[in-house]
Amino acid sequence: MLRPPVVGNILGLIGNTPLCRLRRVCGSAKTHAAVWGKCEMTNPGGSVKDRIALAMIEDGERTGRLRPGETVLVEPTSGNTGIGLALVAAVKGYRLVLTMPESMSLERRNLLRAYGAEIVLTPDDRTMEGAVAAAEELCRRPHHVMLQQFENPANPEIHRRTTAPELLAQMEGLSIDGFVSAIGTGGTITGVGSVLREHNPAIRIVGVEPARSPVLSGGVAGPHKIQGIGAGFVPGVLDTQIYERVVQVQDEEAYRTKRRLAHEEGLLVGISAGAAVFV
Repeated sequence: MLRPPVVGNILGLIGNTPLCRLRRVCGSAKTHAAVWGKCEMTNPGGSVKDRIALAMIEDGERTGRLRPGETVLVEPTSGNTGIGLALVAAVKGYRLVLTMPESMSLERRNLLRAYGAEIVLTPDDRTMEGAVAAAEELCRRPHHVMLQQFENPANPEIHRRTTAPELLAQMEGLSIDGFVSAIGTGGTITGVGSVLREHNPAIRIVGVEPARSPVLSGGVAGPHKIQGIGAGFVPGVLDTQIYERVVQVQDEEAYRTKRRLAHEEGLLVGISAGAAVFV
């Protein structure tokens, strides 16, 4: 019997997430391809963003930018990064202020407040740019520091150091022929993609963005319902050379696939995961 992990606090349970084969939603008699999903919802905060939340805060502590009990953390977020930051801030003793578009669900806001986070809502028509502007204004105050998930190199780096090696170990030396990632900050596709390409230069790496805000495809930013991706601008941490193409997914397609994953695979996932699996 495997021994369940014993950790000093909840942060020790971030990462080392399982892989699950998608046999029904992605299975087909016409193909022998095996499609696997990295189950990041098993992180304590329920998403892959727990990884970057812990990484950015610990990087700030190492460099002396952040001090628990003194520094006020500020971050523009469309959802899951906020949950990860709220979780880590609660454990480490930071006050946290999150700025986000007013379209974010009431359920999401209540969850963030349950962790003790403070929330500032911005006009939805400005997408994430409005949330970023509000965060920058808050950071003019003493001891307020923005972690800048869209620009922070600790974001893709944690995926190079943890997520990608986990995938390679879990596949037990088998070749990973393709990697699909919905793009929010771009940290996951940049970090994981760079390591996977080192191991297989022929790998096909595909990004996913909302069809209603196709900025990465050269289109115009706009409001959409795929929370967590489609920031409305090209993030600084995103390596736009890492992927061969970006696929646009309609809101309805993401929601429909999300429901299929629950009904056919037993996986309760978010809308952005639905968008990635749709591709």
